[in-house]
Amino acid sequence: MRLLYTNTSPYARKVRIALLEKGLPVELVVTLPSQPEVSDKNPLGKIPVLQRADGSAVYDSRVIVQLLEAVAPEPALLPHDPMRRIDVLRWEALCDGVCDAMVARMLEMRQPTPDQGFVAHQEGKVRRGLAAIQAGLGEGWLFEDFGLADIAVAAAVGYVGLRGPALLAERPVLLQRYAEWCERPSIGATLPG
Repeated sequence: MRLLYTNTSPYARKVRIALLEKGLPVELVVTLPSQPEVSDKNPLGKIPVLQRADGSAVYDSRVIVQLLEAVAPEPALLPHDPMRRIDVLRWEALCDGVCDAMVARMLEMRQPTPDQGFVAHQEGKVRRGLAAIQAGLGEGWLFEDFGLADIAVAAAVGYVGLRGPALLAERPVLLQRYAEWCERPSIGATLPG
């Protein structure tokens, strides 16, 4: 398998953490979404893209993680119980939404004259998302065992720290927990940047 990704993509980080947790061998290929190889494999021109041994490509981090779960069921990153699985996928959706808002904010800030109303709207999404994440934290991992919910939180919080550290600084409890989570080898080895 080959994974096309960038070091800053929170979506690719989710996949990289899952690969490390499952101990799956993969060739890591750092690239940019604008490269022809990406759009050849994913018509949307987005990363991450996982190229399987048969040459077929799987894209969108959510789908790739589901594939990894099917290929290597242990250690399980998603619970088998359908209702608990929904809880984990809800965490993933929340965290992906925070990342989506950060990406939109970043792209707008790169404009010659950024629309400050749009930027503020995206920052509002990030603030509410981080507040919800922090409110949902207990002791230890989000569920009994480390899994996709924790991976999604690590990817989102790391990305906010990279692209909007002032937004993350507003959540010192979350920032401290993230620092603790970065001690896990798969999370620490995939820091964005």
